[in-house]
Amino acid sequence: MPSWKAFEEAEPDFAQRVRSLLDAGRHKTIATLRADGAPRISGIECEVADGELRFGSMSGSRKGADLRRDPRFALHGPTIHPEEGGEKDWPGEARIAGRAVPAGAVRTDDAGGDQAGSDGELFVADITEVVITRLDPEATRLVVESWTPTRGLRVVERD
Repeated sequence: MPSWKAFEEAEPDFAQRVRSLLDAGRHKTIATLRADGAPRISGIECEVADGELRFGSMSGSRKGADLRRDPRFALHGPTIHPEEGGEKDWPGEARIAGRAVPAGAVRTDDAGGDQAGSDGELFVADITEVVITRLDPEATRLVVESWTPTRGLRVVERD
């Protein structure tokens, strides 16, 4: 599975728009899978550094345990709601799915972690899908742009 760098090389313009949406706010939401298969969502911070999308987890956190047991995750960027009357200006939302690969211990304040100054684990993402959901220029149709390493970029519009 590709790293952020491989995704960025495959679709540089799309990757830049995704990164801009992710950088629109500090706090994101990550979904992991509990031991019983139920979903768990958690707040998280992440960063792109050295060609990798990476995020931290506090030592002993359930999120980290989830990812060590089943590395699948879905990351949702900050939510910016379209303002009534200004729907044409809504930038959209970004989502990334993939597998979290443990990359060692780290102080989470140095790795996009979720509690400054605590010891934790670093994960890097192997990316399986990247999505932007937005409106068309007239704000009359939903536009879903998605990229996978096997299919490439696809754009679907919906009423």
